[in-house]
Amino acid sequence: MGNKRITWKYPEAIVTCQWLKDRLLTEKIRIFDCTTFLHYTDNDPNKPYVIESGFENYKKGHIPGAAFINLQEQLSNNNSKFSFTIPDYDILDNNLKELGVGDPFHIILYSTNAIQWATRVWWLIYILGYKKVSILDGGLYEWQRLGYDLESGENFYKSAKFKTNLDKNVFVDKEHTFKSINDKKCILINALTKEIYNGESVRYGRPGRIPKSVNIPVNELVKKDTQELLAPEEALALFDRENIQKDRRVLNYCGGGIAATLNAFILRQLGIENLEIYDNSLSEWAMDNELPIEINN
Repeated sequence: MGNKRITWKYPEAIVTCQWLKDRLLTEKIRIFDCTTFLHYTDNDPNKPYVIESGFENYKKGHIPGAAFINLQEQLSNNNSKFSFTIPDYDILDNNLKELGVGDPFHIILYSTNAIQWATRVWWLIYILGYKKVSILDGGLYEWQRLGYDLESGENFYKSAKFKTNLDKNVFVDKEHTFKSINDKKCILINALTKEIYNGESVRYGRPGRIPKSVNIPVNELVKKDTQELLAPEEALALFDRENIQKDRRVLNYCGGGIAATLNAFILRQLGIENLEIYDNSLSEWAMDNELPIEINN
């Protein structure tokens, strides 16, 4: 993809804390805290982590005016045996509009702990066809580091509407993923830590990775001191090391379809358009003994 100094392809999808601070009183901006906390168990593959909503944390302190999105309860299929499974598209569409996503508002998403909670919601909105949605670079961590004000309590927005234009091609299932392993025009990217990728953890069941996948850990895509995204050329270098070209289909996966959304978000910003996210990821794959898995020898 080249190594010259570059810029993001869709800069409007990323806003800085300073940008948001200067526009807090703008009526056409709606801000959502998307935080979820995961408490890893690592001893029960049927339940790799305990989910904790970030709502209580949000009530103690959030960006002024922000409302809260409970990803598991409001934007996931709660009848699935896996966490965070995408719900029926009609339910997703309705719930997002009820939360206040829609015209004429510019939607700003952030999280307090890891930016991938915001990118998960970003993709859920984006596939419905609403494009006025951005990620707050650095999230609440950077907002507080800069010394900007917080408020406590709760905020809610009135429902909104937009014309839905659904893209069903982004979120894919295990059958599609299995068929992609030997597709020379596709590359699979694992967004988890190197330890999990190498097969040193049984968090999701059988240790290892989907065969032939490469590893770009999601934590390598953010700056440790500010939680902001890497500069475009730095991010590009990470993907270039795996020879990811613009003409390839890129299927991203992780443990439960969250971290993979950040990899996909960055790839889109780097000009890769044919992107997929395996929704249930290793939570499903590793527990199905009929599916192949690969570990380091």
